[in-house]
Amino acid sequence: MRAPTDPEAGPTVRPALLVLTLALGVTTLSLLQSLVVPVLGRIEDQLGVSPEAAGWVLTANLLAAAVLTPVLGRLGDLRGERPVILGILVAVGLGTLLAVVTESLPLLLVARILQGSSYGLFPLSISVLRRELPEGRLSVAMSVVSSTLAVGGVAGLVATGLLVGDGGDYRRPFWIGLAITVVSLCLAARVLPHRPSSASGGVDWPGAVVLGAGLVLFLLPVSQGNAWGWGSARVLGCLAGSVVVLTGWVLLQRRTAQPLVRPAMLADRRTIVPNVAGLMTGVALFASFLAVLQYVQTPPEVAGYGFGASVLEASVVYLLPGGVAGIVVAPLAGRVVSRLGALPTLLGGASCGVAGFLLLAFLRGEPWVVVVAGLLTQLSVTVAYAALPALVVQAVREDETGVANAVNSIARSVGQALGSTVAVTLIAATLDPATGFPDAVAFTAVGLIGAGAALTVALVAVLGLLADRRAGTGRRPDPLSDVEEATARAGEWSPVSGIR
Repeated sequence: MRAPTDPEAGPTVRPALLVLTLALGVTTLSLLQSLVVPVLGRIEDQLGVSPEAAGWVLTANLLAAAVLTPVLGRLGDLRGERPVILGILVAVGLGTLLAVVTESLPLLLVARILQGSSYGLFPLSISVLRRELPEGRLSVAMSVVSSTLAVGGVAGLVATGLLVGDGGDYRRPFWIGLAITVVSLCLAARVLPHRPSSASGGVDWPGAVVLGAGLVLFLLPVSQGNAWGWGSARVLGCLAGSVVVLTGWVLLQRRTAQPLVRPAMLADRRTIVPNVAGLMTGVALFASFLAVLQYVQTPPEVAGYGFGASVLEASVVYLLPGGVAGIVVAPLAGRVVSRLGALPTLLGGASCGVAGFLLLAFLRGEPWVVVVAGLLTQLSVTVAYAALPALVVQAVREDETGVANAVNSIARSVGQALGSTVAVTLIAATLDPATGFPDAVAFTAVGLIGAGAALTVALVAVLGLLADRRAGTGRRPDPLSDVEEATARAGEWSPVSGIR
């Protein structure tokens, strides 16, 4: 394998421009994920479909992401990140254009499936950064790119509030997604370097199919449980089927010479920590979004709580401050990761999340308290997303960077699905027939669940620190140190240590 400084490998890239290009691509992912959440009602009205049918706009995107993300991550390791990223952006652009022009629910679902390939952009972006940037810049760069997963989500909600807050066409926000996708594609084609692949072999297609089937069987009831009924045969059958299929997938991976995901990697404590933290952070992210949006828009004269905010006011006043703070904090969090390590950074962010959710659970009577609570929860997600890539990178070989971060992306996506489902279920279960609004206790419950998710992240971080101390490793701040030590012991050249 050639070092990136090899003249034949291509010209040197400018770090700032590379980070900007990758961050914009990941923003496309999070923007398209969140902008449809506030307009599901508009989709029902304009397309003349039931709430259950409109819910598939979210479900189709999530299922496509679960199936495609690990395959795209592995393809990036095998074929090089540049062609796979460009292919994803083309698919996302076509899907978003279709979403803009179609007036058919089936075609809108096709568009959302194409947009689901965007989830592969994040793990591939981390692979590019690991390959191209020197160690001193890597932590900050990964933090900036990763934080756009949270910041872009807020941007999507704000954009929807601006464009559809007056009851406008649900397709308006997709124009913003299309514009950003086109700009991202042009930048990627210009900036991303041509590099040789970091891995050899092929894609484990049987393993990919079985994994995709298992994830679909799990995510279908999670996303459709409210419509199907949590005790229905469809829900219970899908959940049981997912356990069987995913167990079979693990056994299949153990018997495959070149598995899609090494079982040993999944069982490694160093990858379990970021995957569990990613799952719980996803729960906290969407629980916060949905609870804040629903609460602040509730008219107090009818329900006895809430602030009667419009969709636009809810997005700009109560969510935008957290998004802006995330942009400012992301590079600072990257520097903290470099100096103190990813686990202490993760612990600090989780502590903010616990505080923010407790405010939301018990002290949400004043608008400024909800703003502060949203700010703290958003900061906790931003900091967590800054730390997670460093934890993944330090645990795996370079040729597994794409697929390892894809697994972490799936964990976060599953967490987001669980967080939104729990929030929606609690809110729906307490609806007052007389007013049409949920009981205030639902928001207390959602706040406590969010606090529990953030507390779990903190506990995982503490357990990771204790395990490192017991092992005597004393985890160094450099997220690549473990990889370098392993390759040095093996007497092999490390592509990481050769970076300019």
